[in-house]
Amino acid sequence: MSTSAETAYAIGVDLGGTKTETALVDAKGRIAGRQRTPTEAALGPDHVIETVVSMLETHYLQAPDRPVCAIGVGVAGQVDSEQGIVRRAPNLDWRNYPIRERLEAAVGLPVAVLNDVQAITYGECRRGIGRGASNLVCVFAGTGVGGGIVIGGELVRGASGNAGEFGHMTIERDGPLCSCGNRGCLEAFVGGWAIARRARERAAAEPDGAAALLRLAGGAPADITAALVGEAAAHGDAFARALVEDTGAALGVGLAAIANALNPELIILGGGIVEGLPDLVEIAEQELRRRALAAALQPLRVVRSKLGADAGVIGAALFARETTREREVSGRGLGARRVRGSTVSPPEPPPARSRTALARRPRLR
Repeated sequence: MSTSAETAYAIGVDLGGTKTETALVDAKGRIAGRQRTPTEAALGPDHVIETVVSMLETHYLQAPDRPVCAIGVGVAGQVDSEQGIVRRAPNLDWRNYPIRERLEAAVGLPVAVLNDVQAITYGECRRGIGRGASNLVCVFAGTGVGGGIVIGGELVRGASGNAGEFGHMTIERDGPLCSCGNRGCLEAFVGGWAIARRARERAAAEPDGAAALLRLAGGAPADITAALVGEAAAHGDAFARALVEDTGAALGVGLAAIANALNPELIILGGGIVEGLPDLVEIAEQELRRRALAAALQPLRVVRSKLGADAGVIGAALFARETTREREVSGRGLGARRVRGSTVSPPEPPPARSRTALARRPRLR
């Protein structure tokens, strides 16, 4: 028995430092089911993967009426997509972890791995606000800053899978220290941790001007967060508003460099910082249009993400569906699966496994 690849589903996984989200996604990018669980990164990568496998088998891989053809995983960090290896994921404390090998061995399905914002970019391009655009860039700002690039309708992954690391693009040569060790990175101005750092430093130096923000933080400068800055700014606090304007201007400087270098028709902005700081997009776009070349600006629109929190799982699932069709894998969990163009084998019930099965698999040499 075979099932049309167009009626088969793919699974998207958004693997973050605190939570892991999974979704069953059809060929049109519609979510048919979703699950969320704590990541428990402190227990190690094999434990995390075992938890993911358990979620997949329990919620998605047992249903004969919903066959699965592929799994896509978006990971916050530096990912070698060709080798399926997470080179470095600070939030997970992973280095050189062979995630594709582990998952394929466990479930017997082809797995594609990419950076989390590349997955978001793919989702927005295929089924979101970027649908129909051939050249676009996504910039997502949350705790950190990441990006993705589509040129000629294709996701650009780069020589080692790390294209789009806009957060570590230098916008000020001797600027503030970034978490990566460099100085003056875009993330060191726009990332949530950087906004909080700047707000705390200014509040300590100007406690009278920061009175409203300090009240929200319970009087402790160390408890100021980017979210509190956004809340104070939304209520008209001048001190917080100045922080938002500085953040937006820095983002605009970075966007101008991106526009000049890549000449996209669309820049998509999203993430918790974009959603939480009032007028940030408008401030950034104003700075962008003040700095970028006229030729780069002529076709350019700056927009907000449409898919929101679903973009990552949708993009990862669609990416896996469209890039793993010619790979055959075999593994323990569900036996060998083959995806060849238009047909896939339906799922079979997995055999029982001990909870230490993943830990016993040989590591990548």
